[in-house]
Amino acid sequence: MADVSFTVEPAQAGKRLDAFLAGASLGLTRSQAERLVKDGRVTVDGRPVVPGRRLAAGEIIEISLPEPAAREVGAERIPLDILFEDDDLIVINKPRGMVVHPGAGRTSGTLVNALLAHTPNLAAGSGSHRPGIVHRLDRDTSGLLVIAKTDAAYASLSRQVRRREMERRYLALVWGEVREDRLLIDVPIGRHRRERKRMAAVVGSAEGRALRAAHTDVAVLERFGMMTLVEARLGTGRTHQIRVHLAHIGHPVVGDPVYGLRQARRQKAALPAEVLALVQQLSGQALHAHYLRFEHPARGQELSFSAPMPPDLARLVSHLAGGVPIR
Repeated sequence: MADVSFTVEPAQAGKRLDAFLAGASLGLTRSQAERLVKDGRVTVDGRPVVPGRRLAAGEIIEISLPEPAAREVGAERIPLDILFEDDDLIVINKPRGMVVHPGAGRTSGTLVNALLAHTPNLAAGSGSHRPGIVHRLDRDTSGLLVIAKTDAAYASLSRQVRRREMERRYLALVWGEVREDRLLIDVPIGRHRRERKRMAAVVGSAEGRALRAAHTDVAVLERFGMMTLVEARLGTGRTHQIRVHLAHIGHPVVGDPVYGLRQARRQKAALPAEVLALVQQLSGQALHAHYLRFEHPARGQELSFSAPMPPDLARLVSHLAGGVPIR
């Protein structure tokens, strides 16, 4: 099931819950919204409610949407950058802009749609709308993913993820000069207090939020003054983890549309024109899963893969490395 959350704004206070849901960009009719509430898939401030309940400002509405039926996930001939494939698994270099699997409001154009056109042999995975999917990347993050083709491979690869035996490294170009050569960010992550579609790093009191431990190891590769190229290694795999942790320490990912926008605007204003142009040409955030290592689920041998940065990010980094550092 896909969880979606909303916070009731002052202008929406007094509105019926079913009417709110029908107008919440979920593609629901009022009768569908009413059915979700009656089926217990909707809570307000953590409690089940009735469809006609009047809402108050600041209340948090959480919805568990049913997965798309298997028949709704169709095969689509979308090009795939396949680095490796055998009878057990596929390793893909996912482009920016591609969603990994269908979810609320998205049943086409995803990696799963492309995989179904490529092969009928995919593990059942954790749901009918995400066959073979062992781990995920954000839509606007590029890079390496391993896909399971058999249930045995899925079980083995998922176990490696849970036990932190699968090594995943990311390249990130971040705003500002990261002064430490290496640092471990060990800060729990939970839903943002007001904007429920965002995540937040939380220090101190959880303020009623459910938090999950999160660890990101960061190493500086190159400093360019107003930007730094880092490599991040995941100790855990929380939603938006690297982006949230880097923003938390004051170095959000360049091009990130959600975290650190205020700092990005300030930094962009000080960039030379040619650098600003390259930043604006980025088709997504400057975050790329460039290295993946795991044990083959059937043969037991260690496999490792690397993928170069997308061309637009590579051009920006190359320009920064070849020019005078930006101060």
